[in-house]
Amino acid sequence: MQHDAILSAVERYYSGRFEQFGPSPQGVDWNSEESQALRFEQFARLLENDDDFSINDLGCGYGAFASYLLRGDAIVKYTGYELSDAMIADARERFNAHAEICFGTGNAMTPADYSVASGIFNVKLGFGDAEWSTYVDDTLDALAGASRKGFAFNMLTAYSDAEKRRDDLYYADPLAMFDRCKRRYARAVALLHDYPLWEFTMIVRLA
Repeated sequence: MQHDAILSAVERYYSGRFEQFGPSPQGVDWNSEESQALRFEQFARLLENDDDFSINDLGCGYGAFASYLLRGDAIVKYTGYELSDAMIADARERFNAHAEICFGTGNAMTPADYSVASGIFNVKLGFGDAEWSTYVDDTLDALAGASRKGFAFNMLTAYSDAEKRRDDLYYADPLAMFDRCKRRYARAVALLHDYPLWEFTMIVRLA
């Protein structure tokens, strides 16, 4: 499989975080519940005016976005995908009373109305920008291919202060990503860069 080395390194990294911090924002490498919820609020823009849908969550961690969706009134059929076996085991136990919520190991998604990916493009570890950019592009193609109505993802922004950037993180040009999504996937694309985190969210509407 293409990108095997990247997927293996990512799995080790996040399994280590989860072993250290457990089912918490820190366990999936976020700073706080507040920032995690703010990211989910951006994804909710994708789901506006739809009250019965299926959704893929690529890089679902312990299922925090599933918990967020359960608070709403929509009928949701959710499938989370994660590389870490430990995270998937925890998520399955956590949501075992919800027949409409399921989890799978890996990144091979089955078709759904929507797909989302939160944070999976941020930590590039020891890989170079060119290799990581190819991985991002291929993953976006997979998100688009698994989505009937639309998909959304977030990335760290290249507008971050230069002195605060880390070498192990990947910072994307939001304008270039908007152009790519607009030209490759759909006419209806929204770039959300107005919330107080050093990142952006892209909403792509396919139908």
